[in-house]
Amino acid sequence: MIRIFLSYAHADEKYRVELDKHLKVLKRRGLIESWNDRCLMPGDEWGTVIDDNLRSADIVLLLISIDFINSEYCFELEMGEALARHERGECIVIPIILRPCLWQDLPFGKLQAGTREGKPVEKYPSLDDAFLEVTQGLETVVKKIQSQKNQSIPSDAMMSYGFDSAGSQVLCKSPSANLPRSSNLFIPKTFTDHDKDVFVTDAFNFMARYFEGSLEELQKRNPEINTRFSRVDANSFEGTIYRHGQQISKCGIWLTNGSSGWSARGIQYSSAGLGQRNSYNGSLTVDDNGNMLGLEPLMSFTHNDKKPLTFEGASEYFWVMFFEPLQRL
Repeated sequence: MIRIFLSYAHADEKYRVELDKHLKVLKRRGLIESWNDRCLMPGDEWGTVIDDNLRSADIVLLLISIDFINSEYCFELEMGEALARHERGECIVIPIILRPCLWQDLPFGKLQAGTREGKPVEKYPSLDDAFLEVTQGLETVVKKIQSQKNQSIPSDAMMSYGFDSAGSQVLCKSPSANLPRSSNLFIPKTFTDHDKDVFVTDAFNFMARYFEGSLEELQKRNPEINTRFSRVDANSFEGTIYRHGQQISKCGIWLTNGSSGWSARGIQYSSAGLGQRNSYNGSLTVDDNGNMLGLEPLMSFTHNDKKPLTFEGASEYFWVMFFEPLQRL
């Protein structure tokens, strides 16, 4: 079975979800299995698990947008490793342009995109039209890789991806040395204040969408529940849960830049709402492990293993605090 890794910015979550729906057709036929960071399990060392899945993938799909390009993790780490493996002939990298951006002169610009002429997905009549084209092309690539594997091709013959003169997706052999190698290839990386600011801002924006979507779904599923989400400004939002009209839980979450003496660069949570933002019940700060960035709780609530949290893990960390009063009823 062909392994596919999806690299994407969390701002493009809706595109990843829709693409996954189309990939399900290939999964049901036993052609592929796919992995993205939503597959992380509680307790996983997220950096190691992501890296392991990226390095074992036969195909890497880069879901390209301006948010992907601005994400240090996506652009520097995931894309960098994917292109290095592509150059060695260990996998095929296919960029899928989600939204218009100036991508042609970037490192992946030399690769054939998943849509014809790199047309952005959102410029199609619908996402279904776009991802149908992507999936059809991907099916061709998957079948040919599988055929090559079944024929036990020499280790120095791998494939590259492209279109023929008729516009059909094709695979071409290219020499490579598919040799065993160590998984211990981490090189220490220094992160600047700018890197950390971009990272924590991306994390906060993902968290805002996570809470908005969770509150919306909670209300849909429970007729006795009403919810309210309010994006107060670019750096803060509030959420409220009501049951039979009575307020059960409230939270305020805001971004801090570390400029004041008492607050670090991170995201803070208050069960009383935003208020004056001078007290909080939970706090996440940017953690640098020397190779990648994550979020680390300052106060122990449910996260006791001290492993850096992903965007989703950080959002769920605060959601548990927010949702717990409703679960006690």
